[in-house]
Amino acid sequence: MKGFSLLMFNFSRTKATSATKPNLKKKMKKRTLSLLFFIVCLPMMLSAQQATMAKDFVIHSGARVRVFMPKTERPVAQTALAMFGEDVGKVLGGEVKTVKSAGKADIVLTVDKALPREGFRITVRDGKLHIAGADEHGLAYGLLELSRKMGVSPWEYWADCTPRQLEEFRLKEGTDEQQSPAVAYRGIFINDEDWGLNPWATRQEPEAWTIKEGRIKGAIGPKVNERIFQLMLRLRANYYWPAMHECSQPFFTIEGNREMAARYGIYIGGSHCEPMATSPAAEWAISGEGDYNYVSNSQAVKDFWQKRLNEVKDQEIVYTLGMRGVHDGSMQGVRTMDEKVKYLQQVIDDQRTMLADTHPKGTNVPQVFVPYKEVLDIYKAGLRVPDDVTLMWTDDNYGYIRHFPDSTERSREGGNGVYYHVSYWGRPHDYLWLNSLSPKLLEREMGEAYGRGIRKMWILNVGDIKPSEYQIELFMQLAWDGRSYEFSHLEPTGRMFGDSPVMRHIPFLRYFVRREFGMEHEEEIMDVMYSYFRLSEEMKPEHMAGTRVEESDKAYWNTVRPILGDWTKARIAERVKDYQNISDKVETLYQSMPADRKDAFFQLVKYPVQAAAQMNFKFLCPDRCEAAFDSIQSLTYIYNKVCAGGKWDGIMDASPRRLPVFQRVTPDMLPQYPDSSEWEVLDFNTVFDGKKPYVFTTPLGTDSVTLRVHLRPTHPRNGKRVAFHLVVDDIRTPDVEYQTYDRSEEWKQNVIRGYAVRDVRVAVDSTQVQHRIFFERTTPDAMLYDTFSIYKKKAP
Repeated sequence: MKGFSLLMFNFSRTKATSATKPNLKKKMKKRTLSLLFFIVCLPMMLSAQQATMAKDFVIHSGARVRVFMPKTERPVAQTALAMFGEDVGKVLGGEVKTVKSAGKADIVLTVDKALPREGFRITVRDGKLHIAGADEHGLAYGLLELSRKMGVSPWEYWADCTPRQLEEFRLKEGTDEQQSPAVAYRGIFINDEDWGLNPWATRQEPEAWTIKEGRIKGAIGPKVNERIFQLMLRLRANYYWPAMHECSQPFFTIEGNREMAARYGIYIGGSHCEPMATSPAAEWAISGEGDYNYVSNSQAVKDFWQKRLNEVKDQEIVYTLGMRGVHDGSMQGVRTMDEKVKYLQQVIDDQRTMLADTHPKGTNVPQVFVPYKEVLDIYKAGLRVPDDVTLMWTDDNYGYIRHFPDSTERSREGGNGVYYHVSYWGRPHDYLWLNSLSPKLLEREMGEAYGRGIRKMWILNVGDIKPSEYQIELFMQLAWDGRSYEFSHLEPTGRMFGDSPVMRHIPFLRYFVRREFGMEHEEEIMDVMYSYFRLSEEMKPEHMAGTRVEESDKAYWNTVRPILGDWTKARIAERVKDYQNISDKVETLYQSMPADRKDAFFQLVKYPVQAAAQMNFKFLCPDRCEAAFDSIQSLTYIYNKVCAGGKWDGIMDASPRRLPVFQRVTPDMLPQYPDSSEWEVLDFNTVFDGKKPYVFTTPLGTDSVTLRVHLRPTHPRNGKRVAFHLVVDDIRTPDVEYQTYDRSEEWKQNVIRGYAVRDVRVAVDSTQVQHRIFFERTTPDAMLYDTFSIYKKKAP
């Protein structure tokens, strides 16, 4: 009504005076005409104003939304439309109906092949919403972006994040937003499913369990896979490695799995030890003949692969090339490195011939080779991988990527990928229970991976999916929008991620917390989550017993021992206090949660925080150790039997692999720790800027001192060494190297305690009391990130 108020002001503000009387009649006539014009035009003005407002795209509560969908070859866009329709019903109480004419639609979908692969563009023009997709995946992601904007969580099913109801959903006229994936193939690997996903899934659909030979105990069938694929579609993931342990019936042997993957636009792949869409760990015993040995039984092995290729050649598959043992062991029948290179080369050549002879697209299909564990050494020894095959690099199972592509590898037609872990079974110790991998480590490793040219395939080992929800979504967000995390320089000294020491995952954590729990307790939940991740990064709950697995000395398996690292009673008291603080906060927050948020809060926050706290109390507090064990069992019972009405019965096991760390302990089993350390802290987890000196003092006459440096246990990713040096009183020390070798004793200690350590004896000026020390990188990989710790040995 702005026009109305201005017109009334012009009409009434002038008062007649003697000076104006001669023109009064003329002016009154004009004003009368203006008033008549206003009266006549007011309805039109209001109509125009309403029309301007109506140009926004709006879905009102209870409305019917008409959608025009073009004909598509793949069903994924139709699947996403059905999901969007369900979301509209849950959030707005409305419904979605397809129409045959774009002119009659509220939402118009079109295919625009000029957009990047799987990209989409959302625009609002004249009250209509237009979604252009580069292809069927782009249309699907565009539709589900609307669900995201309506507040629908990807974890609606998997963490019971109930959508909030709205009175209306509105996008402004002129909205113009374009998105496309930074990484072409983005996915998850279901792994080590024996204690969670497999038992839970088997209860959901016992009819999927049809093979009972050998050690197969259950099945992850199409009903559960549909739930997994819905999650993936909402997370904009398109690449899936199915569960592959002997306890699970193989993916392709269960009727309906293939069709469900096609419906959701999912590319099926396989891990480093699952070539040609087979799962030898479970399948070879059923359909293989003889030994899974390419040296002595190559024809039977090729027949095994060829049979599967014949079955799935029309499916969307990312074919894994190469070969390992029947269950992730070393390739059988080869001894020397020359033999390993020779026979693995023959394997790859034969697999390529099968694709060329059988597949409708020949070798023009996505293929990947994963140089994992000893296969990396075989690759470096001269193995030739065809240029159109993606090379997928790996972390060390604990979050540190082992290799980045050099200039030749970056220029390959097939590009590069990464296989990363947030869950792991193996030496030196598993972490299958809680979401204990640091999001800070994850986002920085993957940010660097993107910056180093790893942009074709990203796959994340998620274990049972739960309880790693946050890390999974963070990983997929980076894979979708990795360009925002790209950095242009990797200097030997100085911070790698710009001037701010603030972790980049923190804004995403805020978004995650706000979406799931609202703004009322946002800061409190953020504080709890941040502290939880920090404490888990310092020492994983699964490592609190000081034990190790897969050691020939069984004492390592079952004897509780002191935790590796410089642990003192003072440090333990501080850690116990920190855990008690966040555990108490979580309990208070849980009680204040609305009824429709309690189940989600329990799964995403309460269980991991309080279970981790109790695991620390169990091993650090002799007077609480037995009660802490009982508390973990009680929390786990609630997760399985009470939370969401028992929906998750069987998904959470508080003792995966039945390792000693999970068992009850008594006070006499707990190790003793010293009252204090022989090391004086100079800087703990300090932010490194390459410029700040660290000052320490010594008594007069002191001519040398021992310094201890804690660093990230990284690897020489583009060379053979990782090194740093110190500059003390302007004197540079020799280079200090700290690289380790796969599964060496030092590497095991590093990943258990969370850092590498080096003691350096340095000379100091005996005539001075105060000394200045600088830490400097010798190689770019040294320290890896922007923090380290430094200590001085106390005088005897």
